[in-house]
This record gives sequence, C-alpha cells and structure tokens, in this order.
Amino acid sequence: MTFSSSLLSAVPGLRHAFFSREGGVSNGIYESLNGGIGSHDDPAHVTENRRRMAEHLGVATAQFLTVFQFHSPDVAVVTEPWNTETRPRADAMVTKAPGLALGVTAADCGPILFVDPQARVIGAAHSGWKGAIGGVLENTIAAMEGLGASRGSIIAAIGPLIRQQSYEVGAEFVARFSEGTPGNARFFVPSMRADHAMFDLAGYIRSRLERAGILMIDDVGVDTYADERFFSYRRTTHRKEPDYGRNIHAIVLDG
Repeated sequence: MTFSSSLLSAVPGLRHAFFSREGGVSNGIYESLNGGIGSHDDPAHVTENRRRMAEHLGVATAQFLTVFQFHSPDVAVVTEPWNTETRPRADAMVTKAPGLALGVTAADCGPILFVDPQARVIGAAHSGWKGAIGGVLENTIAAMEGLGASRGSIIAAIGPLIRQQSYEVGAEFVARFSEGTPGNARFFVPSMRADHAMFDLAGYIRSRLERAGILMIDDVGVDTYADERFFSYRRTTHRKEPDYGRNIHAIVLDG
C-alpha cells in the first residue's frame, strides 16, 4: 500500500510514493516491505522489497537511490546512480535528472518530498527533530535553488511520521527547543505524566518550511506509531523488539 500527496499528484511528469510496510517479502518483525539496508533483515528480502518499490515508481532498481542517513543537515546533489557501498552520507537529496528516484528511509522521523514544477527540480529529506533543528529542510531548499528552483514555486509534502498524540518527550527535550526560541513552546502540549509533554514534530517541520518561504505544503497526516501499517522505531522500543524495519518514501521525475 502506498500513500500520496494530492499536491504532488497534480504535478505532470512526476511520480512519488509514501510506502507503507505492506506488499513485501520480509518476515517476522520486518514484515513485509522493509527497505532498510541498515536493518538486520535478510539482505535478499530487502533487495527484493526495494526492487518492488522501484518498479512501482517505474525505474530500474539501480536508479532507486537512498543515502546513508545519520540525522544530519547534509544534502547530496544527485547526477547519477550509486551503489550501496558508494552512497553518500547525507539526510537529503536533490536532482534535476529525470529517471532517478530519490528515496529517504524513516521509522517515525519525517519524510519530506519536494518539487519545483517549473524548474523540474526535486528533493527528498529525512527530518527528525535533530535534522529539523539542524537545518536539513532549509539546506534542501537551498540545494534545489542551486539547480535552478525558486522557493516560491516549490511544493513540499510531509509524509507519515510520529504524531503529537504518540510523541512523549521529557522536560530536557522541551527546554532544548524552547531555550532562546520561546515561540517553540507552541509545539508542545501537556502529557499525562509529570515533567513530560507531547511534541508536534509535523507542526515543527511545517513551521520551518513556512519560515523558509515554502508556500505550498501538504501533509498526509499519518501517525507511524499508531498505524501498524508502518514501521515505528518508538513502537519497536516500547515492545522491546531487537530491531525494526524502515519505510521508504520516494520521488522521481519522468524520464
């Protein structure tokens, strides 16, 4: 099963998908469409799952690209395919090359897909709170501008991620966000537990995009923790499972 953005779907010559965990070949805790190269799943299963995702987007497996993510603000400019061993360390990608699918993996963090329909430039970013506060969204937009995009024309779609009703954080987390930026207090509501709060990651991502000048923003509104059709790092942690699968979300320009 895939989810889509109505704004991105309306752009001619563009394909995208927010993939759920359904429709793959993996077993057990990785059931079934695990795309995580970094997981401990059978590599043959991950390869087949990624092939299926590439096929859904109409590209060869070699053109279905992901990076080595590490919650950074770094962006890779993509001009040609790479393999697993040579993939760059980054948390976002941009390209103007048709036929190269840009994919980001996530399991509660926010996947954000971008397009400038006029300039024919796309981007994909992985943004948890660390990436968002570090500037990965702004850096992605700037990298798209470097390829000819205009931020006033960019459409951004926020995909499935952990939502406020599922994202409890401690007092130190709240203090880190609020210190020096009092307006950030609006992204928290009280929790049932003392000295804890519920964090609105999607709202924080949207606010960063808006401050960066992005005028057209969509949000699919799915909670990866509550919706078991998606992998969730936090759900896995609460269940004390040994590992977790990764959802992939991707975008490609028609070749």
